[in-house]
Amino acid sequence: MSSTLHPMLNVAIKAARLAGTIINRAALDVESVRVSVKQTNDFVTEVDQAAEAAIIDTLLTAYPDHAIWAEESGKREGRHGGADHVWIIDPLDGTTNFIHGFPVYCVSIALMVGNKLEQAVIYDPTRNDLFCATRGRGAYMNDRRIRVAKRTTLRECLMSTGFPFRPGDAFQTYLQMLGDVMPRVAGVRRPGSAALDLAYVAAGFTDGFFEMGLSPWDVAAGALLVTEAGGLVGNFTGEADFLEQKECLAANPKIYGQLVSVTGKYSKFASAGDKASVRQARTLGTPAADAAATEAPSPDAAPQGDAPF
Repeated sequence: MSSTLHPMLNVAIKAARLAGTIINRAALDVESVRVSVKQTNDFVTEVDQAAEAAIIDTLLTAYPDHAIWAEESGKREGRHGGADHVWIIDPLDGTTNFIHGFPVYCVSIALMVGNKLEQAVIYDPTRNDLFCATRGRGAYMNDRRIRVAKRTTLRECLMSTGFPFRPGDAFQTYLQMLGDVMPRVAGVRRPGSAALDLAYVAAGFTDGFFEMGLSPWDVAAGALLVTEAGGLVGNFTGEADFLEQKECLAANPKIYGQLVSVTGKYSKFASAGDKASVRQARTLGTPAADAAATEAPSPDAAPQGDAPF
């Protein structure tokens, strides 16, 4: 497959594997890794920083005019003709897992050109799994083409999510939403790496994913993987322009529509009436979602608005 890959994707793969080598080496003695606290329950290690530096160096060596948007070092403007090419980087998604030796974390690299995601790489260094996609050319895991799962009813589905963990996160809103989703599905998992969660939706390992409080570098690469694998990605109300809205929903088209019918009222962008129903349900301690919404897809199960990919 490598001979047919887009040149920019090849460079991103090289960068991701280099970062993975740094991460795997550090994982051999994870207790000696220096850890800093960005804010409560939000950690950064010297490994995040070394992996990010290696990624940026690899990308800018190949494309010195491109812009960078990285979790740890922030934004770096591009120059000349490369200014509209932005590499969105999470060098170690799942840092809390990593520092505890829990082997669920990954490297995430995406390229946005203009307002569209064009290239994506997610690399799981503990399993040596490489997920990649180029816009319009499908999604792959290692050398195999991947597609989203084909299940059509929520009650058959395995969902992944991420719990709120920082002060100021909407704990009660999330718990209410989780309480509405859980009885309607076969199971819910919380692996601890949003980027890898999205890759698993793309590969059909899970049927859907939802989480709030996410940043663009958490979801950019995974979003392109999901759409290139035949799925949909958006915010909780189903709108596709979600990248900087701090809420993410992903699934195959039929399940996506059914999830929106449950999660939509919990969105920051929900109507006032929907938000009032959530507040009332929380006060009464009852599920806010109408039971009839369990298996009810939206009319066409498609995101609204212009997608950033």
